[in-house]
Amino acid sequence: MSDSTSEEKRRRKAMLIRAGIYIFATHLFAGFVLLLFAVGGRK
Repeated sequence: MSDSTSEEKRRRKAMLIRAGIYIFATHLFAGFVLLLFAVGGRK
């Protein structure tokens, strides 16, 4: 039973890390697009 509990915790931690990476990457991409609009709108 302790094996399944540790497996569940490990899976949950991996999911949270993956979600954090996806959120970070999405914000990075959104910032890049915003930067392109800011630079393009200057002219």
